[in-house]
Amino acid sequence: MVSDRNDIDLSHSRQDHVEVLLRVCESVRGAGGRAWLVGGSVRDSASGLATQDLDLEVFGLTAEALREALETDFALDLVGQSFGIIKLQGVPIDVGLPRRESKIGQGHRGFEIHSDPHLSVRDAAARRDFTLNAIYLDPLTGHIEDPFDGIGDLQRGILRHTSSAFDEDPLRVLRGMQLAARFDLDVAPETVEVCRHIGLEGLATERIFGEWTKLVELGIRPSRGLSFLADCGWIRFFPELAALPGCPQDPRWHPEGDVWQHTLHCMDAFAAERLGDPSEDLVVGLAVLCHDFGKPATTTDHGGKVRALHHEREGVELTRSFLARMTNQRRLVDEVVKLVAEHMRPAALYAAGASDAAVRRLAARVGRLDRLVRVARADAFGRPPLDDTAFLAGDWLLQRARAMDIESAAPTRIVLGRHLMALGEHPGPHFNEILTRCYDAQLEGEFETVEEGIAFARRLLS
Repeated sequence: MVSDRNDIDLSHSRQDHVEVLLRVCESVRGAGGRAWLVGGSVRDSASGLATQDLDLEVFGLTAEALREALETDFALDLVGQSFGIIKLQGVPIDVGLPRRESKIGQGHRGFEIHSDPHLSVRDAAARRDFTLNAIYLDPLTGHIEDPFDGIGDLQRGILRHTSSAFDEDPLRVLRGMQLAARFDLDVAPETVEVCRHIGLEGLATERIFGEWTKLVELGIRPSRGLSFLADCGWIRFFPELAALPGCPQDPRWHPEGDVWQHTLHCMDAFAAERLGDPSEDLVVGLAVLCHDFGKPATTTDHGGKVRALHHEREGVELTRSFLARMTNQRRLVDEVVKLVAEHMRPAALYAAGASDAAVRRLAARVGRLDRLVRVARADAFGRPPLDDTAFLAGDWLLQRARAMDIESAAPTRIVLGRHLMALGEHPGPHFNEILTRCYDAQLEGEFETVEEGIAFARRLLS
């Protein structure tokens, strides 16, 4: 539900933060200025959503006068003051000045910024990216300034850029991707057209990954953002994704269409069952996004029978390269890659009526069977109109895993290095080989206790 332009309040925000916000606004007013709430906090409030960060823009005061107005009553963090931003310590409130920006270089940081306390609200709003982020609210009076009809665009479900300055910052294209996904928005045709002519411009990898993270963790319809990426041509900057449109699938198993359409449906299926744990959702969501990267290279069509044998193996290095270009978080990348490599196994084990040993081996390879089942569920549900409301393979695998206490962790090693040393063995080249053989035997069910494991190790050493 989107509020009208006379009914935006902050009731969904933490009230202690709102109280501090109002005190800041009163201090600004007492010094002769006016403070407006703007950006995501107004957008979210208009949509009836809770907001975490509160961004104020102060008109009518110089940077020095603003600092003097606040420093008496508030603890300030002045790290960002060279950019016209003052942060309040202990609360998520940023106070800034309206500013003019001049493009002087490439990328997200290629701007020369000048604070201008006498800028009009309309001119300040024009430098913002999208109309829904250019709505101004006076917290003291409730008055709203909405020069580009951001509230109207929210009500119509449209994401639209504010002005011709939009194309100066290429990061805004990826911001559009995640905003379309988070708020289930259609991107205005004129905005799509503008984005077609914007290049990547050497954007910092961490900024790129930040927008992808928001798509995965917060998008209620990730397919909206991904479709926008394809429509505006930015999919070309992500070749692993660009290979998916047009890659055929067997219509008996994939009536939804090609691999790209399947991926869109899978991402929406994932989002519908998101846990709300950012770190867990990020690993699983990225695995869902990447799970079929291997299909373009492995797909064959023999008389209308389309197959993509071993695409999960082929997708491992493609997933690694896709993620490594955006983040240096090796552990995250490794966790995602494991899920991609094994995403076909839940269905295969279920179909084979696999043994406990097979389930333990899978848990040892992937680490988290609960994550793997989430990926496989999204894969199964991403095939409308097929009815996969009962994902029997996943339910079966989780039940087996819970019985062995390996649902959310690999089987714990029973035989450890200290046990071998107690048997008189000294660390050396063969040490890890013996431990590996012990673990393999454990997974096969040859022993279940420490005593049995030590006896097995003793036989290996004899």
